[in-house]
Amino acid sequence: MRREKTTAVEAAVSAGRMIKSCVAKVKSIRYKGAINNIVTDVDERAEAMIIRRLKSSFPGYGILAEESPAEDRGSCRWIIDPLDGTTNFAHGFPFFAVSIALEKEGEIMLGVVYDPMHDELFTAEQAKGAYLNKKRIQVSKVSDMGKAFLATGFAYNFKEKREG
Repeated sequence: MRREKTTAVEAAVSAGRMIKSCVAKVKSIRYKGAINNIVTDVDERAEAMIIRRLKSSFPGYGILAEESPAEDRGSCRWIIDPLDGTTNFAHGFPFFAVSIALEKEGEIMLGVVYDPMHDELFTAEQAKGAYLNKKRIQVSKVSDMGKAFLATGFAYNFKEKREG
């Protein structure tokens, strides 16, 4: 898993740096599905960079990416959101990231999230814990919600009718 982690980190950081260099320089925005579900040229460039890097090191692994057709191969696949927070990015709001996971036989084994605006690299491996910039992190020990710090976000598709 070490080689996969190193490769995923390299791909995420490289794409993240490119994304950061493109803040306020978006050339095209298109909409997919709901009017507020956008894709930029930067999403597409970042995804291509990541896929190229992962495929060159792991040609037998499948790919499930946001903007490209799925490629199923064997029992391992990369799951990629090249610009997680596209709406924030497109509006110049500095909270977005590159997200890459590795799934093996239906289980997530590895996760890498890189926030280029804050130079924060989150990594996690199954049964090995989670890290922020190589320092171990964990969930809060606070069990009383009244004393907890809680942050929320809004889904891009909040206007769509929910069933159930």
